[in-house]
Amino acid sequence: MQFVTLAATSAAVAAVSGRRAKVELLATALRSLEPSEIAAGAAYLAGELRQRQTGVGWASLRGLPPPAEVPTLTVDDVDRAVGEIAAVNGTGAQGRRRELLGRLFAAATSDEQVMLRGLFTGELRQGAQAGLLVDAVAKAAGVELAAVRRALLLAGDLKTVAVAALTGGASALAAFALQVGRPLAPMLAQSASSVAEALATTGVPAVVDVKLDGIRIQVHRSGDDVAVFTRSLDEITPRLPAVVAAVRALPAREIVLDGEAIALDPAGRPRPFQETSSRAATRGARRAVAAEGAGGDSAPESPVGAALTPYFFDLLHLDGTDLLDAPGRERWAALAEAVPQGLLVGRSVAAEVAGAARAFEAAVDAGHEGVVVKAPDAPYDVGRRGGAWIKVKPRHTLDLVVLAVEWGHGRRKGWLSNLHLGARDPQTGGFVMLGKTFKGLTDEMLRWQTERFLDLAVARGDWLVKVHPVQVVEVAFDGVQASPRYPGGVALRFARVVRYRHDKTAAEADTIDTVRAIHKGQKSEGG
Repeated sequence: MQFVTLAATSAAVAAVSGRRAKVELLATALRSLEPSEIAAGAAYLAGELRQRQTGVGWASLRGLPPPAEVPTLTVDDVDRAVGEIAAVNGTGAQGRRRELLGRLFAAATSDEQVMLRGLFTGELRQGAQAGLLVDAVAKAAGVELAAVRRALLLAGDLKTVAVAALTGGASALAAFALQVGRPLAPMLAQSASSVAEALATTGVPAVVDVKLDGIRIQVHRSGDDVAVFTRSLDEITPRLPAVVAAVRALPAREIVLDGEAIALDPAGRPRPFQETSSRAATRGARRAVAAEGAGGDSAPESPVGAALTPYFFDLLHLDGTDLLDAPGRERWAALAEAVPQGLLVGRSVAAEVAGAARAFEAAVDAGHEGVVVKAPDAPYDVGRRGGAWIKVKPRHTLDLVVLAVEWGHGRRKGWLSNLHLGARDPQTGGFVMLGKTFKGLTDEMLRWQTERFLDLAVARGDWLVKVHPVQVVEVAFDGVQASPRYPGGVALRFARVVRYRHDKTAAEADTIDTVRAIHKGQKSEGG
């Protein structure tokens, strides 16, 4: 298939608003791919490159050749070219990478260059998120949507599932199973404003887990081989030696654990999230501040400071037995047998609101984020955000995207300070501004974000820098109010920065629908 055909599909998907129309366009393109093109083509239609890291950033995409007049590139041509770019390393890597990038863009037409830029930057906002492509894969392959979803959750990779569905159909999808060493999409939680609201959803009795302010980890062990993965399924094993050592010491031959890793102070209280994040950072946090002059992304740095401590709250596999479909109470009983108490997340059982409220208050008093209320009969619903797990924090928070930043005044003069915050619009693939804030920013954060947003700048003025909307920030706020000043009709009240979310992409930011639901006083899903 010619790459220009995928570029045209991407443009068409962006131009229509209906979900059904988007799915039909994507399915038509998927059916037209050759077997060798499916992995790369499916990734492109989802707005991603098959190669997770290429070393190409915004600076690399400036000053590239003008577009070609006639389309000649195929999907395979682009995949090979990107693979060659991603493989560049060592002395002279930056120059060689730029040479290859220039060669690719010189062969691309104007429409193809638009798509390539979007793929390299992760900003192909066409309204075709992974969820839509899952529907399109099912339609193109003529298989049940549930079968595609289950395979995706177990495989953790949409490209692999697309190849299986389009070449092998339902039988190929049914062959997917939990495989020790291959990460799977973690179970997620909805948000509630109170433990009473959470219990109304889960029912009672319910299990109440302490919600740690750490990084989500999924740990796989087979014999002496241990691998640690993040929420986004990136491997960070070299950065967490204490986690590896703790799991290697367990009396199990094969095990898959779900939990958190966190930095603690000498008294056992959690350190600021930024410390935990920096010690475990991979592509997200490091790429955010890495200078392209050094040649792009490099291997993970050595761990900084004290090791992160692991705490586990779920068990997905133990010595040949998969536990995904077992009810929570059975998984947790097996977890308590397999893992020592000192490595388990704090957990209690609540039969009424008062008991859950006491657990919530104790967790917050200990310096933690809050609690997660869990239905004990629920299976581990991989990758889905159902009603079986409900997180409760002592404040409203949203994961939003920075759209622009204002230069500071007074003590903050010379630093980029006031953030323009946007929620994701799932209908358009764009972002809706909700307000501004400079509250909660430390001096360290000001220094970091000035470098970060100047690198992401698309336009610089005397007071405002507009940026590529890719950086996610967690924001706390006191409520949502109607506002004719902003295009979404709503604005945040007393917004303040909690932390930057290097583990999330802009496609995972909270939506304007979520914000409007909060404004209307309805239950909504958090990030």
